[in-house]
Amino acid sequence: MAANLEDVPSLDLMHELLRRMKCSSKPDKRLILIGPPGSGKGTQSPLIKDEYCLCHLATGDMLRAAVAAKTPLGVKAKEAMDKGELVSDDLVVGIIDEAMKKPSCQNGFILDGFPRTVVQAQKLDEMLEKKGTKVDKVLNFAIDDAILEERITGRWIHPSSGRSYHTKFAPPKVPGVDDVTGEPLIQRKDDTAEVLKSRLEAFHRQTEPVIDYYYKKGIVANLHAEKPPKEVMAEVQKALS
Repeated sequence: MAANLEDVPSLDLMHELLRRMKCSSKPDKRLILIGPPGSGKGTQSPLIKDEYCLCHLATGDMLRAAVAAKTPLGVKAKEAMDKGELVSDDLVVGIIDEAMKKPSCQNGFILDGFPRTVVQAQKLDEMLEKKGTKVDKVLNFAIDDAILEERITGRWIHPSSGRSYHTKFAPPKVPGVDDVTGEPLIQRKDDTAEVLKSRLEAFHRQTEPVIDYYYKKGIVANLHAEKPPKEVMAEVQKALS
């Protein structure tokens, strides 16, 4: 399933050929990442993607891309969105199915943000089964809510530069003030304790059954997501070896 290489500029071509050489020896992996906001999924997924030559499928981005490209599924998705309806599970699975055909997905994929319900997990399994493949591992970024609260509610941002601080882990020199400009720091609306609490409640309610579903298949690896990123990466590598 090689992409058309004539269309690739020569420097990119070198990179692409080196990538293909490196990746040809890597085993296929189809992974799902599950974890609450702030559990470190966003830090690990690019590392896993590069290490195992996988493509990263974030369903939100893929939906937007399909809508922008006006693919048949994208057109259907836009119709639903314009009516204020949720995009159906079948449509999302169809868009994942389409995305899997890209050359970058040859070695497998990382799915992030999907499936969120058991029905979605079943539909994903059915689609993969038709292709003669299956989910290999579900990486569960398990972390205590109290640790997440400390991680997230301590985050403060300097809006104009994007510099971020943490009251405990990376505090500004003067509390509430940006080190460089001396301007006040703000807290993102999503980073307040109330918002976090409701997001976590929704996350547990939705995803516990999904994790159970994959547990019964014996493919869940629980990661200690409270550990530093290097240690979490070591656990990921062990789970995938």
